[in-house]
Amino acid sequence: MSTSIIQASNLRKTYEVGGTLVHALDDLDVCIEKGSYIALMGPSGSGKSTLMNVLGCLDTPTSGSYVLNGNDVSSLSDDELADIRNKEIGFVFQTFNLLPRYTALENVALPMIYAGIPKNERLTRAESVLKKVGLGDRMDHKPNELSGGQRQRVAVARALVMNPSIILADEPTGNLDSVTSDGIMELFGEINRDGNTVIVVTHEEDIAAHAERIIRLKDGRISE
Repeated sequence: MSTSIIQASNLRKTYEVGGTLVHALDDLDVCIEKGSYIALMGPSGSGKSTLMNVLGCLDTPTSGSYVLNGNDVSSLSDDELADIRNKEIGFVFQTFNLLPRYTALENVALPMIYAGIPKNERLTRAESVLKKVGLGDRMDHKPNELSGGQRQRVAVARALVMNPSIILADEPTGNLDSVTSDGIMELFGEINRDGNTVIVVTHEEDIAAHAERIIRLKDGRISE
């Protein structure tokens, strides 16, 4: 039985820019095991953002196959992709993407509204993950009442609340100072030790060093 959670073969993603074809992903193969902790690195234009969007089911490849947790998702419709995203993937972004008028608790509960989970269960689960990320005493605070590190912890809690197969973090420490960044990376380590697959997209070597494996991209291919 396969232990890979991500199995992508011959991935190509081609864009037309000013009449020229750009191969953002160029016949790329990648396999990621369940429970692993991966850093995805590469210079600007290397294809790492495109690969993250394909792996996160935010975009589909031009050609090639992508099997996520046993589901072939390379040719799904937008609605089917949205459904897979909500169930399988927890996103953490550099800019936190929190709703300013909502409390930490309400922000974390949001993905469960889309999934049709009853209100009592939503609040119980949101409380539980906020405690897990160390914000049990900040549940009723709105984003502007929280520090950058606390906001990112709320974003991590929101990513965790649906019990996803994968946590996908895009430059998660880009807006944080080094001490706060270390705390967030320690949190990702704990999440990984709890059994989650964690993929961090970063251009910083010290952030990537927290992962157990680094995948480097160059010109739409894996260079090492």
